Amino acid sequence: MAVVVSSNGKGPAFEAKMTVYVFICVMIAAVGGLIFGYDIGISGGVTAMDDFLKKFFPSVWERKQHAHENNYCKYDNQNLQLFTSSLYLAALVGSFLASAVCSKLGRKPTMQFASVFFLIGVGLAAGAVNIVMLIIGRILLGFGVGFGNQAVPLFLSEIAPAQLRGGLNIVFQLMVTIGILIANLVNYFTATVHPNGWRMALGGAAIPAVILLLGSLIICETPTSLIERNKNEEGKETLRKIRGVEDINEEYESIVHACEIASQVKDPYRKLLKPASRPPLIIGMLLQLFQQFSGINAIMFYAPVLFQTVGFGNDAALLSAVITGSINVLSTFVGIYLVDRTGRRFLLLQSSVHMLVCQLIIGIILAIYLGTTGTLEKAQAIVVVVFVCLYVMGFAWSWGPLGWLIPSETFPLETRSAGFAVAVSCNMLFTFVIAQAFLSMLCGMRSGIFFFFSAWIIVMGLFAMFFIPETKGVAIDDVRERVWKPHWFWKRYMLAEDDHQDVEKRTE
Repeated sequence: MAVVVSSNGKGPAFEAKMTVYVFICVMIAAVGGLIFGYDIGISGGVTAMDDFLKKFFPSVWERKQHAHENNYCKYDNQNLQLFTSSLYLAALVGSFLASAVCSKLGRKPTMQFASVFFLIGVGLAAGAVNIVMLIIGRILLGFGVGFGNQAVPLFLSEIAPAQLRGGLNIVFQLMVTIGILIANLVNYFTATVHPNGWRMALGGAAIPAVILLLGSLIICETPTSLIERNKNEEGKETLRKIRGVEDINEEYESIVHACEIASQVKDPYRKLLKPASRPPLIIGMLLQLFQQFSGINAIMFYAPVLFQTVGFGNDAALLSAVITGSINVLSTFVGIYLVDRTGRRFLLLQSSVHMLVCQLIIGIILAIYLGTTGTLEKAQAIVVVVFVCLYVMGFAWSWGPLGWLIPSETFPLETRSAGFAVAVSCNMLFTFVIAQAFLSMLCGMRSGIFFFFSAWIIVMGLFAMFFIPETKGVAIDDVRERVWKPHWFWKRYMLAEDDHQDVEKRTE
């Protein structure tokens, strides 16, 4: 399949094909997203298993047996929240280490390091005999997440032709959603396996980790990373291989030019503080904040309760996992199809309205009809379930995947790895905050938490409308000229002398 990739607004076009080899590389690399999704999904199920609680959190298990059930507070426990959220703190630190590895060694070795961290972490967590072993395993899993989430989106953005970059990059988020769905199913079936069902659930992450480790042996390094590390001939041959055409000179020269500029920047994190770096940096950080404060956690938490209320009884957890998880996966395919056709901004704006309406309706119904005890009537619960599914759709084709795509394609090469590391670390930080605080917030705010997240969605939508530019079809190394400089607000930071001053200070 041939596509024309525009190199810039005035110059010639880059011709490329969507080759089978690129497809294979994309699918293997995106397994890093599958592991991330599995880790997200598995922890919630494991921390609800009695065998796990009795072994590591006996006081919590005792309280669970005697606690008066409260619709808003029954799962509130800081220790369990810390078990879940500790992974994200480790991933935050890991993403900065991964940034240096990405720049010095390349995207491919960084993914290999991620798979090794995953395998060691899985072994320790699944084989844990005490809380220390469990937490160390969890921390190593976090480093794997940090390394994988740093390398994979960058790899996908750099290997993809510009006009297919959005869809191919979202394959990462697609794998995240598939990982969550698989984890929910694994949780359901291992919950009845005593006493080691939790070990089987945690150990399941080893399968995609092995796939990523072995698969990374056959994928290529990105041309940008090779040329950035002065392997120009190898980079040129790799570019020819992944594009599937002979005439790659224009694109090659464009990458070489970007690498020459990047080589003049000795401290990319200092460069991030320059005015010209603020647009992608601010947008990249805020996208992570908005993604986590969209309310997706509140929606997914309530899904099993609502399905049970509708009348599915003991099968509520499984059906909730299958239905919401399948909607999540299928809707991500919608995002893959639309992102390079309608553009990023359309999806963000449409889904902001879409998600806001769903959150408000759910919040109003729960505020009026669901007290601290008791349940919703079946008709009310059915309405809420429908809007839960609609909400998941909107998130899955917009803020979910675009929170990873946009930061991976908007930083110039000289700050790309460092800038994306900041974005990944922000994602982990805000995920940690939500994971640690959500159940306590739910207990204190009750149904008001849905209105809290609704307010955030309004802020998200307004920010997308005025401050997030369109990057559809723009070559990754032309974003500065074609996106930031023409933008009504961000152009003020695109000072022409900024890069020159940076170079001059190093030559004095």
